Amino acid sequence: MEEKRCGWCLGTPLYQQYHDEEWGRPVTDDAILFEFLILEGAQAGLSWITVLNKRENYRAAFDNFDVEKIARYTPGKIDKLLQDPGIVRNRLKVASAVKNARATLALRDSGTSLCEFLWQFTDGRVRVNRHRSLAQVPASTPESDAMSKALKKAGFSFVGSTIMYAHMQATGMVNDHLVGCPAHRQCVDEAAAKNLL
Repeated sequence: MEEKRCGWCLGTPLYQQYHDEEWGRPVTDDAILFEFLILEGAQAGLSWITVLNKRENYRAAFDNFDVEKIARYTPGKIDKLLQDPGIVRNRLKVASAVKNARATLALRDSGTSLCEFLWQFTDGRVRVNRHRSLAQVPASTPESDAMSKALKKAGFSFVGSTIMYAHMQATGMVNDHLVGCPAHRQCVDEAAAKNLL
């Protein structure tokens, strides 16, 4: 049987590259996890390709997602960002990036990395799903519900359960590539190599 990419990524070369090289690959780096947290929040109510097309603009506008710099953003800086057509110009979303940076630093100050905090909801292991069609892939799970609740309690915003499940998929906490997609096996192999199975 011929292997085929997951159907959701077939719109553009950028989408296919993201699917092939990033989506579902297990991420344990705090900086990348924070970047995805901000981008997934920005995506709320929009298509992921919209945010993916703006990703390089986000990196430039948000100091390459440097959590310490973003935590120091002032109301004036937020106003300036809202003039930038290269990002999603939504005041609540931009302000949440600052709020989430400060919450991330508060976690760190308490002795917990963002990686440790997020991965606890899968017990530090990749959940390998075996979906055969996109219709089988959930929008949220009990784990994303729990993650969302804990993040909100820790002072984060734009971290609803659906957003957090998308974050879990993107950063490989769950492998939701369809079983017929070659990336499914590649992500399993990466998780095994990182001792995350």
